[in-house]
Amino acid sequence: MDGAARVVAEALAQRFGTNKIRVFRAPGRVNLIGEHTDYNLGFVLPVALDLACFVASAPSMDGRFRVYSKNLDKEFSCGVEEIGGAEAAHDWSDYPVGVARELILTGFPVEPCDLVIWSTVPTGSGLSSSAALEASTALALLNGRPIDPLELAKLCRRAENNFVGMPCGIMDQYISVFGRENSAIRIDCRNLEYEVAPLPADVEFLAVNSMVKHELGSSAYRQRVAECREAVDVIRRRLPDVESLRDVSSSVLSEFEAEMPVVPMRRALHVVSEDERVEAFIHASRESNAREMGDLLVASHRSLQKDYEVSCEELDFLVDMALSVPGVLGARMTGGGFGGCTVNMMRPDIVAQFRSVVTKAYAARYGLTPDIYPVRPSAGAGEVLD
Repeated sequence: MDGAARVVAEALAQRFGTNKIRVFRAPGRVNLIGEHTDYNLGFVLPVALDLACFVASAPSMDGRFRVYSKNLDKEFSCGVEEIGGAEAAHDWSDYPVGVARELILTGFPVEPCDLVIWSTVPTGSGLSSSAALEASTALALLNGRPIDPLELAKLCRRAENNFVGMPCGIMDQYISVFGRENSAIRIDCRNLEYEVAPLPADVEFLAVNSMVKHELGSSAYRQRVAECREAVDVIRRRLPDVESLRDVSSSVLSEFEAEMPVVPMRRALHVVSEDERVEAFIHASRESNAREMGDLLVASHRSLQKDYEVSCEELDFLVDMALSVPGVLGARMTGGGFGGCTVNMMRPDIVAQFRSVVTKAYAARYGLTPDIYPVRPSAGAGEVLD
């Protein structure tokens, strides 16, 4: 059992006094390219991280469902019979309660248990700490009972959509379940099939945390979902077979410029071109064309910055500063936006220089020291065994 798993297991034993402990792990993610395409049923290319959420579980005999967050030093407790009728509290407990509720609705009874959560995925970073929490909690509550991996991802997404109230796509939960070592995963968000996309060995990816998360993010996310629907509604007047922006090419979209309002058109332009960039990025990766891969990352960021308008000053600064470092091949924001992280692609020999330049420049500009994480593609969710 690795260090983080041992920490959470020992915390459960100390807090609740039991020795029938199992530990489950689910990773966060960095999306290399394909941003805001998942809820438009398009393509994404995430990697699962070695940063993960760990949940230790043990049965209890008093009919209670208890969850303790070691990161927050907070505890939630309710009777198991109360979970089905629970209402959102709009705090951290909504994630484990929402997962427990979805398990019950799906036909998996939740037994009385004690859970302790410890996550190494930083919250608010755009690295999907919520999906990591959902997937690890679901496995802990299943306690070894089998479940189809795709159904697990769907269940976790429903918990976030229906209970937490975030209208996210399935990418985050999917990659947390299906992650592969040393590879990205290309997910088709319509049919939910995937393919493994190996990455070139001669490049490094680093995530840089801006250490900010603007409150605008949640409301703007919902607004972007609505704007994309508006764009589809306009297109469907002439092309009724179009179900989502996934069905539209750049050339077809250009035919609607005169009749589509400006803002929905810009949102659609990002989504449609981003789907095309995902496919081009995978092709370039297979050809070991690192320069083309980097150019596509930069194009993705500019589209998110100018057409989708989900970047922010801090993210733009980090991208521009990264691109000023010789040997950096590409950079873009990753995640929902308005803060969180950038993902940066570079030659391995300039990693130390990159860290130094970006850290000093960002601290001088914003008075913040950014956390920098190596992006090491890891395995998906599962039980941590001794």
